[in-house]
Amino acid sequence: NTHMSAFSVLSPNADLRVKHDRYNLCFSINLDGHQDIAVLRYKFTSKKEVDLLSTYVPESFRGKGYILTILSSIRAAMDFLVEENLKAHISCCYIKKYVEETPLLGYKHLIIF
Repeated sequence: NTHMSAFSVLSPNADLRVKHDRYNLCFSINLDGHQDIAVLRYKFTSKKEVDLLSTYVPESFRGKGYILTILSSIRAAMDFLVEENLKAHISCCYIKKYVEETPLLGYKHLIIF
């Protein structure tokens, strides 16, 4: 299948750094020395449940093929759910679309629909 998803990787050689800020409840991405070019925010809705609220890319980085940054923050959030044995509601349409379009990654069981 050669269908290209909206979440296809555009920059495979990028040097990404995902930072989990547990105090501010977010995952942020630094790329090639640029700070916070993508941010995924979440909140706890109960002791074992979170809501994945939003993703954000600053205006100056939009439309330049940085989709990989959002994907990396989503994967980091999903890994966090696995590590902490959490379930998630998804308020962000981009995260919801990613989880729906990538069933092979095995994240659907973490999501509360």
